[in-house]
Amino acid sequence: MLAVVDYDTGNIRNLMKALDYVGFKSMLTANPADILAADGVILPGVGAFAKAMEELERRQLVETLRQVADKQTPLLGICLGMQLLFESSNEFGKHAGLGILPGTVEEIPVTAGIKVPEMGWNQNMLQSKQNVFQSVANQYTYFVHSYYANCSRDIVVAGLEYGTFIPSIVKQKKIVGMQFHPEKSGAVGLELLTEFKRMVQDYVATRN
Repeated sequence: MLAVVDYDTGNIRNLMKALDYVGFKSMLTANPADILAADGVILPGVGAFAKAMEELERRQLVETLRQVADKQTPLLGICLGMQLLFESSNEFGKHAGLGILPGTVEEIPVTAGIKVPEMGWNQNMLQSKQNVFQSVANQYTYFVHSYYANCSRDIVVAGLEYGTFIPSIVKQKKIVGMQFHPEKSGAVGLELLTEFKRMVQDYVATRN
């Protein structure tokens, strides 16, 4: 069973429909026990970093998510959910994140010809030969964001240029982040969710 973390940060209806479509049995929950018992966890999110962290704190989910990472349960952060995995964000002041991945979240620099927020389709370029998420190579996915993860290239699977280098997929062991919305990215996004599903299935098989 996959746990999708419920903390009131945007409409997750499309995500739940996409998970159903790829045959990923999931539940939307804010219950720490359910999240810790899950075979895999998705942390979605849209909106402001600080408000999201406050809501996770209020629901006693910050330590829960850190325990998920410590257990090496597959964990996928999507959009704001990916950014929350990092150490801190500079959005409207400096705010601590979950600290699961090394790096900071910074504003996309405004340069000639660049509109912020980035909103729409952009092409992903592979940066790593890891054995998962290779289907994103040269494919377009759907982005809506004003901030990006400034992190070591060692954990970047794919990225793009948009005023600066922006990691679009990061991965460290079983912790994954996707800056774009796979649930809004058509067949490419569905394949990426399927790849995460396989990652969860492999984890369950190994655990058992």
